[in-house]
Amino acid sequence: MTDVVSHLRWSLEDVATVTGGKVVGDQHAVIHAVTTDSRSVPERALFVALKGEHHDGHLFVDSAIANGAVAALVEFGADVDAEPSVRVDDTLVALRDLAAARRDEILVPVIAVTGSTGKTSTKDLLVGALPDAWGSPRSYNNEVGVPLTVLGTPAGARYVVIEVGSRGAGHIEWLGPAVRPDVAVVTNIGVVHLETFGSVEALADAKWELVDLLDARGVAVLPADEPRLMRNHAGATRTFGLNLGDVHVVDITADDAGFPTFSLRANGEEATITLRLAGAHQAINAAAAAAAALAVGAGFYDIAGGLESATGSAWRMEVHRGTFTVVNDAYNANPQSMDGALRTVARMPGRHIAVLGEMAELGTVTDEEHRRIGSLARELGYSTVITVGPDHGLRNAAGDIAIGVDSVGDAFDAVRTRVGDGDVVLVKASRSVGLETLAADLVAEAAP
Repeated sequence: MTDVVSHLRWSLEDVATVTGGKVVGDQHAVIHAVTTDSRSVPERALFVALKGEHHDGHLFVDSAIANGAVAALVEFGADVDAEPSVRVDDTLVALRDLAAARRDEILVPVIAVTGSTGKTSTKDLLVGALPDAWGSPRSYNNEVGVPLTVLGTPAGARYVVIEVGSRGAGHIEWLGPAVRPDVAVVTNIGVVHLETFGSVEALADAKWELVDLLDARGVAVLPADEPRLMRNHAGATRTFGLNLGDVHVVDITADDAGFPTFSLRANGEEATITLRLAGAHQAINAAAAAAAALAVGAGFYDIAGGLESATGSAWRMEVHRGTFTVVNDAYNANPQSMDGALRTVARMPGRHIAVLGEMAELGTVTDEEHRRIGSLARELGYSTVITVGPDHGLRNAAGDIAIGVDSVGDAFDAVRTRVGDGDVVLVKASRSVGLETLAADLVAEAAP
């Protein structure tokens, strides 16, 4: 389903009732959508002025109104004169509460996806597998993106798929009123955000918060090889995995572009599937998506056909072919996804170059995991590894194939002087490094 605006029909009086706020101006003004972006305002939208660490949305209320917003949601005490508006104590809490009210209106199955890695890909695969499914735009998985996903649900959606992230204990629980899934998927538990969580066990507890949102009719979809997630809960459990689980994949191969082909098996049925998402690890994400789709009543072979049509989100193992190939996986990075990306690219024909930035928020295992990735790149036969910014020992572990640069511009120059026709360049780092601009520049450079 395309990215369309939801069909809300709420007056500002309704908004005030839901949020515990006060209307200033016309309480009968009607909104059809909710946005936090003052630059791109849907028709008849309510602009929510959020206060962040580095910005204050109240400064952009006038711009939002000029761009078509019919009203603003602002905090008491803010220096904002716009009318009509709704004043509340906390606009972020109010956004969550509005999403909870929209969730009350959604009568179709809701599937929520969390996990250390694979959340976005599993969400994308589910949207492909289920007809007329509404999925999170891009990677909208935080305390702002999840409410916007729910609020954006169009009237014609037959399924809703929500990607839910967590950066600390209680984050998913806080979002619970807006999510309330019928099916809760946990893709895996890995070495991510340990700087915040402190241990893998604490991370598993945080992901389990999504399963705790299920009622007795709900279904938890869990990785069959993860004992930390084999726990009791209110609903039923379905498992997935490689060679094991209620839904599982076997016989994974990949073509020259890294797109996997595999057999999907469930309930005595089997289908051969080729995905349009690069990476052998995507087969496991497909098994998770299939298990969730089966849980909401979709047919096995319909699911298989839908998985083959699914496309990925931006900057997630995007394969761009030109005089040389660029694999843009610059959206984010952790040890599991970095490992998978390096292995996928290493299987592609040609000479291999990796441009890597740091994997953030790994806490006490930061140096260990970066060194492991450097050693892996060397073992896989990469001709060159270019590290951008702090490398935490990755460059030393990669040995004489590695060079370090300070900036994205320096990285571009380093690639351009080394790349040749037919080579494959992987670009990957945590989102904070900003390597997506490098990937775009390399794609342009490779254009025939």
